[in-house]
Amino acid sequence: MIQMPRADVVIVGAGWTGLVMAKEIATRTPLSVVVLERGGPIRTTAQYAAGMDELDFEIRLRMKQNIAEQPYTHRRSSNEPARPVRQWGAYQQGIGVGGEGEAWSGVSPRFLPEQFELATHLRRKYGARLPEGLAVQDWGLTYNEIEPYYWRAEQMLGLSGRAGNLRGTRVPGGNIFEGPRSHEYPLPPHPYPYFAALFEKGARDLGFNPFPLPAATPSGVYTNPDGVTRPPCQYCGHCGYYGCMVGAKGTPGTTMLPLLRGRKNVTIRTHSWVRRVIHRDGKAEGVTYMDAAGKETMQPADVVVLASWSMNNVSRLLLSGIGEPYDPQTGMGTLGRNFATEVGGRTEVFFDKPLNAFIGGGALGNGIGDYMGDPPDAQVSAGVFRGGLVRTLLGGQSPIRAFGRLPPGTVSSNWGSEWKKAGLQWYDRQLALNSNATHFTYRQNYLSLDPTYTDKWGDPVVRVTMDWTDHEVRQSRMLGDVQVSIAKAMGAKAYSFKGNERPYDAARANDTHVSGGAIMGASPESSVVNPWLQHWKMPNLWVVGGSAFPQNESNPTLTLIALTFRAADALVDRYLKHPGALA
Repeated sequence: MIQMPRADVVIVGAGWTGLVMAKEIATRTPLSVVVLERGGPIRTTAQYAAGMDELDFEIRLRMKQNIAEQPYTHRRSSNEPARPVRQWGAYQQGIGVGGEGEAWSGVSPRFLPEQFELATHLRRKYGARLPEGLAVQDWGLTYNEIEPYYWRAEQMLGLSGRAGNLRGTRVPGGNIFEGPRSHEYPLPPHPYPYFAALFEKGARDLGFNPFPLPAATPSGVYTNPDGVTRPPCQYCGHCGYYGCMVGAKGTPGTTMLPLLRGRKNVTIRTHSWVRRVIHRDGKAEGVTYMDAAGKETMQPADVVVLASWSMNNVSRLLLSGIGEPYDPQTGMGTLGRNFATEVGGRTEVFFDKPLNAFIGGGALGNGIGDYMGDPPDAQVSAGVFRGGLVRTLLGGQSPIRAFGRLPPGTVSSNWGSEWKKAGLQWYDRQLALNSNATHFTYRQNYLSLDPTYTDKWGDPVVRVTMDWTDHEVRQSRMLGDVQVSIAKAMGAKAYSFKGNERPYDAARANDTHVSGGAIMGASPESSVVNPWLQHWKMPNLWVVGGSAFPQNESNPTLTLIALTFRAADALVDRYLKHPGALA
């Protein structure tokens, strides 16, 4: 095994959480920081500009992990065998420096205040009416504690938006259902394209309260508090699935790397596939990884930070034998529990005039918050206990991926000359309304290691045990009814809704927004990490990212960045001065 020189800090993963931690530690201390990334080298805006190829990026998923190298398995319950998923559907993960943060759309909402104390909130409000097997938990911190870090993340990203609750005062035109925020957004919202303007009018006519989506794509030239300047969004229509060709979108590459380049105390080592955290007597001693030549390498360090994708954080802890794996039969163990994704639904909406949908930006659009949080009493009586955001998202309608979306009953077959003719006719006359809703966590949904299937290095892959419950089906249909009502108010000529239905299909492109497995909380009996994302049983090990969420509400990126800033403050300002457990 190759032995590398000792570092003060080793960080596993060069996505949002990894590079935020690297930036905070390296710019505030003299410590040496090594960041290990399994993907390839740092990409530039010039490379992105030369590679805006829809087939390569949207269809072949160039910026995602090669699933042949690390598949995962899925089963719907502990009573059935798990099967390998060998083609990306759900749980797509980014790879390379910047990770999924390079190819995200930039939608950046805050979570609602009660999300951070959801178990307490639900028990107080609904009691015995809640679904069976519910495993939601409080986070170990409150909205008021994370609010300053939300603002810090919003400034770093340069979010475009409009406040709807400014220091407790509701502001028309913003999301009046959001938690109180201490500041207005750094930039004003983007102007609405035609489809969003139709949504705005239709939603208001129905009595809803539409607002512009908070976007990490600047509406104007922006310089953040770190002195990093970015140009405004160009509405090129190549955002989600792509890096930004002009460097406008808030990504790790446009916000963190300018502050890390040239620093002598930071090394970003690519093509480094981390396999284990090495530990002894309750202390992490470093990590082992396979280098670009396939040689096993040891990176010693005084502090280890796991900052990879949610399922990968959990996998490394399980493979390293750190923590007690969760057993759904007994309820014992914390590692792997509370796996969640995101509840949704999509209504295809068709019009009799062109929409110019090929123009767009990743987070361009608007939504309504009326069904976020606690649903109306009539829905509670029908067995729905949490709602979600209904929105448009106008990131650019790509001709390959969008071709062939037709009004119901248009043609009798999905191939042939009649289908092609109809596809050309309707290509720029259809878009969609979507929803993002809280996915409750349940005792039966969890992550573990598969006993049969392995990755490219022979390590067991993650096994996902998860199925929708009737609650997610009812949630999805509730929000689908709202989508359809707005579609009618917009003047749609036709519409078609598809939501969550049982059984859960992991081969379907559901979402990249997965969370849980190494959750945070107020005690080691119910969580893996403390409220500062420090491992309960190993004080020099930090586990940051979506794996810490006890349940997921919607787009998670802003929340995981805010939590990472908070973790970095705890590490720099408290742990380094007095190494040991912070809670």
